[in-house]
Amino acid sequence: MTKVDPMLALYYAPGLASFLPHAMLREAGADFELRFIDRDNDAHKGEAYRKLNPNGLIPVLVDGENVVFETAAIALHIADKFPVSGLAPALGSAERSQFYKWMVHLTNTVQPEYRVWFYPHQHVVDEAAIPSVKEAAGQRLNRMFDLISEQLGDKTWLLGDRFSAADLFLFMLIRWSRNMPRPARTLPNLGRFAERVFARPAVQETLKAEGITAPFF
Repeated sequence: MTKVDPMLALYYAPGLASFLPHAMLREAGADFELRFIDRDNDAHKGEAYRKLNPNGLIPVLVDGENVVFETAAIALHIADKFPVSGLAPALGSAERSQFYKWMVHLTNTVQPEYRVWFYPHQHVVDEAAIPSVKEAAGQRLNRMFDLISEQLGDKTWLLGDRFSAADLFLFMLIRWSRNMPRPARTLPNLGRFAERVFARPAVQETLKAEGITAPFF
């Protein structure tokens, strides 16, 4: 970031879902301000933050008077706000429909399963069930990544030869599996894919700005 536009601000915490819009803003060459939310001290549960997102979840994007929460919604807004970035195909095109497919699949199917894996206690009334709930979530994630790997095949990106925000989304989800019993990177198609996304300058800048260190995925 060389010039900061205080009207465009991303509320983030390192390595969380804010990674996607953060990387997108850098891919787009946008002027923006990063605003750190200290989760360790429950800043996301505070009154000030809940005025932006009553759910108390990260991220939030403030674009002038427009306040947007929900990761995929923020991502779609950024793609539309910076069309020259090429983070999404043209409206009305077949590629655009495939882009929507992947964005919805990743946010609606894969991402929620991580919440069960990382926070199984929120999904049970009997604490004795926590290990079973966590293991089942891990198995479901494995099956999801198996299917994504098959669909990706030997393509460079999810949309074929065209890079999009969906690739940044998938990279983030692959990254989250790095400490699981079977990291997604161990699937050859996904491992090679993650290396390609990781090599992008904007992704490198995002990791550095968030203080994220190896293992990156």
